[in-house]
Amino acid sequence: MRHIISLLMENEAGALSRVAGLFSARGYNIESLSVAPTEDPTLSRMTIVTSGSDAVIEQINKQLNKLVDVAALIDLSEGEHLERELMLVKVRADDAARDEIKRSADIFRGRVIDESDSTCTIELTDTCARLDEFLRAIRRDLILETVRTGASGIGRGDRVLKL
Repeated sequence: MRHIISLLMENEAGALSRVAGLFSARGYNIESLSVAPTEDPTLSRMTIVTSGSDAVIEQINKQLNKLVDVAALIDLSEGEHLERELMLVKVRADDAARDEIKRSADIFRGRVIDESDSTCTIELTDTCARLDEFLRAIRRDLILETVRTGASGIGRGDRVLKL
């Protein structure tokens, strides 16, 4: 099962490496990873998307909590949460395909951020599943390049990750 683990960690050199090292040392896969400073400049928030059985996810959470750099942790998948991912897609867009591509982008609430005579770059922000749907909705032979950030997530309502 896919899990989104969000953690607060010390914003210092080597912290990211220790978290990634924990995964690689135990043979766990990271599907996506995003990290950035929070409103407190001494802390960074890391969002890790991984998958595994309940026992594997429990082990990952226990091992992450043992790391000195990790101040707090929450498995967002265990409750109501919001998740979003940013995707940039560059597509071949000759005159015949351009209108169809723009219609698809509108349907998926994307926006065209760059155009040339032969290409079009679209920015979309949504859930991972919805971005996958967009990619299936346009012709595969039109896709030149895809860049994705990986998921970011936050708990809904009063569910917060704080110290």
